[in-house]
Amino acid sequence: MRIITPRVSLAFRLALRELRGGIRGFYIFLACIALGTGAIAAVNSVSQSITDTIASQGQELLAGDVRFELNNREATPQEIAFLEGLGTVSVSTGLRSMARKPDGSDQALVEVKAVDDAYPLYGKFVAEPDYPLAALLSGQGGTYGAVAAPLLLDRLGLAVGDELLLGNVKLSITGTVKTEPDALSEGFGFAPRLLVSRQALLASGLIQTGSLVEHAYKIRLEDKAAMSGIQARASKEFPSAGWAIRTSDRAAPSLTENITRFSQFLTLVGLTALIVGGVGVANAVRAFLDSKRTTIATFKCLGAPAQVVVLIYLFQIAIIALGGILIGLVIGALSPMFAAQFLPVSTTPTLYPGALLLATLFGILTTLAFAILPLGHAREVPATALFREQGFEARHLPSWPYILLAALFMAALAGLAILTAYDRFIAVVFVGAIVFAFVVLRLVAALIAWLARRSPRVNSPALRLAIGNIHRPGALTPSVVLSLGLGLALLVTLTLIDGNLRQQLTGRMNEGAPNFFFVDIQSAEVDAFRDLVQGQAPQGKLVEVPMLRGRIIAFNGEDVTKMNVPAAGRWVLNGDRGITYAETLPENAALTEGKWWDKDYSGEPLVSFSSEEAHELGLKIGDKVTVNVLGRNITAKIANLRRVEWESLSINFVMVFSPNTFRGAPHAWLATLTDPSSTPAEDAAILKSVTNTYPTITSVRVKDAIDIVNQLVAQLATAIRAAASVALIASILVLAGALAAGNRARTHDAVVLKTLGATRAMLIRAFSYEYLILGLATAIFALIAGGVAAWFIVARIMRLPSTFLPDVAGLTLVTALVLTVGIGLIGTWRILGQKAAPVLREL
Repeated sequence: MRIITPRVSLAFRLALRELRGGIRGFYIFLACIALGTGAIAAVNSVSQSITDTIASQGQELLAGDVRFELNNREATPQEIAFLEGLGTVSVSTGLRSMARKPDGSDQALVEVKAVDDAYPLYGKFVAEPDYPLAALLSGQGGTYGAVAAPLLLDRLGLAVGDELLLGNVKLSITGTVKTEPDALSEGFGFAPRLLVSRQALLASGLIQTGSLVEHAYKIRLEDKAAMSGIQARASKEFPSAGWAIRTSDRAAPSLTENITRFSQFLTLVGLTALIVGGVGVANAVRAFLDSKRTTIATFKCLGAPAQVVVLIYLFQIAIIALGGILIGLVIGALSPMFAAQFLPVSTTPTLYPGALLLATLFGILTTLAFAILPLGHAREVPATALFREQGFEARHLPSWPYILLAALFMAALAGLAILTAYDRFIAVVFVGAIVFAFVVLRLVAALIAWLARRSPRVNSPALRLAIGNIHRPGALTPSVVLSLGLGLALLVTLTLIDGNLRQQLTGRMNEGAPNFFFVDIQSAEVDAFRDLVQGQAPQGKLVEVPMLRGRIIAFNGEDVTKMNVPAAGRWVLNGDRGITYAETLPENAALTEGKWWDKDYSGEPLVSFSSEEAHELGLKIGDKVTVNVLGRNITAKIANLRRVEWESLSINFVMVFSPNTFRGAPHAWLATLTDPSSTPAEDAAILKSVTNTYPTITSVRVKDAIDIVNQLVAQLATAIRAAASVALIASILVLAGALAAGNRARTHDAVVLKTLGATRAMLIRAFSYEYLILGLATAIFALIAGGVAAWFIVARIMRLPSTFLPDVAGLTLVTALVLTVGIGLIGTWRILGQKAAPVLREL
């Protein structure tokens, strides 16, 4: 210990002394670490900021301490008494409907929210003009006030003061929505908000038997300590109520979960950038130690032990890495303040130590994992070899302690990525894919060198020199393929996924999708509605099915809230599901297991379950499913499984029950109209006719819904591409570093060749050919690897048709060639201007 301590102290002092000369050669190292660390710190800081905002403002986001939600029915007097016993109650009702101009000339789908005078219990609703909400929604002479989202006014060409029809009631637009405190907890809406009073909604006639209506009872608790036990108490006293209960500490669980998932994905993309940067770290360390060969030789000749030499440069690398990490942490710490302009986060400057610590650990582990092997090579080379050789190329592996250390740091890096992931299976797949990519890239580089070595002799001296440079000892081939291949493959994968999704939304889905969905058709209106639509669209195909809403509460008698449900099937249990009954198998489905019931079946309730979702939930034929419908628990046995084509956008249900299950139950009808030959003008005429004739029927034009989803996909794709660009920038930096690291050897080659008669033009051609070959080979790998990855995600995970997009191939090819040739020639131009005499003296 007495010997080790002075050596460490001496090595640290010498490391600081050497750093006084600057960090030339380490700028790319610094940028790679800062970029990857900053990406991880920024993503996790913004995610934590959003999550904390939701948690800290839970009462405002929920507009209450507790929210009880019922679908398609209002609370009974007994349930109301129970809720009022907890504290102050505010009731709101939500549904989708059609708002139209009084003259019937135009209409639009709206998200209606009807509130009482107590709304909101927490937070503040702000309108323009900023008058009390009760005054804005008050009624007079049969006309009620309404506050609308500005988008609705833009769509219908209306202004504050104009009138609007909703169902059977006339509304006067008294203001526009500026701040709706509980908008996030209400979930995503496909249409603009229209806020009315509960009295106006009752007068509209929209709430009828079977209508798709959501009733929310928000409570300001008198005893805040009772919040934790409310759900258990409510379930015990009203086991068949079928309500969903949320508390203010989980005001928007779906949003929080989605943010966590998305931040995990972006973290993994940031980690990809950091790992790509790790290749740059290895290149930079190798080039730096190569440039320090004289200094290292001097240390060894003066008696410095190999361990001291390694420590000197390990300290330097660690200090520079900490500088890069610090830059990344500053970027991450400032990110929430910039994100506040676009996301629901607090504008108060706040540090998130957990996010910054995670980024720091990733940065440190990446540096050590990729720097150890070059340090090991420096330790193994004797001083005499350093004096006699131009540099130390890694022709063999370093001693086993360095290999073991590098493996341990790599394992720690992978373990940290897996342990901190929300979905560890995805993280394991990611880590495996990265390892596989590195192995394949090494094999690709070896294959390129092997092919170059065995290629036939060509007449062109420049091309012959380029081919020789690809397979010679110390060639740039492994560095270029590794640095650019991973970033390009990631970019190809994400671009192909985005392209396929867009193609699916704008092409295939549009081709087979219905023109309209019609919701909340009352049983008494079905025949007349059918006649109206068929008269407007005689060539169209009208499909009608009964529709109810139900919430799955148990499988085989076990409460689903207490089950460990796989993430892939969890969506089936979130909230109420549309359900139906049918005598015969739906025409757009096919049985995969079991058989359909007879038309006159009257025995035990049976249900047909979607096969994909059943497998994800671990269900099989014979299992029991309990569903709460209209406040009653109904248990049915799974009789068969069927394949459902969700991407067709036609009428599909996870569960189809035997008709006897709901015999006599009140319900509405759902219909679709499909007419491929219909023009936009004819669609508009149908929409206008149905809305004016049946104001309580909600008409959804499918193309409009697809456009909204397409916009969402575009926004997500922008965020994903921005994250992927970080990995590509890291690849560019690493590529520049790899080419710079080889500049010293290139300088000697160029000088010798020029001395032997080679012209500058010939050398430029030779280097250009070399970079073209390497760029082309890397682009081909990126296309194959990215194409396979995108196909797997689109076809196997998303269950959508996958096609290869030629424009992506062309863009990848051009990007790879421009980067390799452009960056390569920028460095080469300086080399070609090198004076011969100083270089020749060193040979």
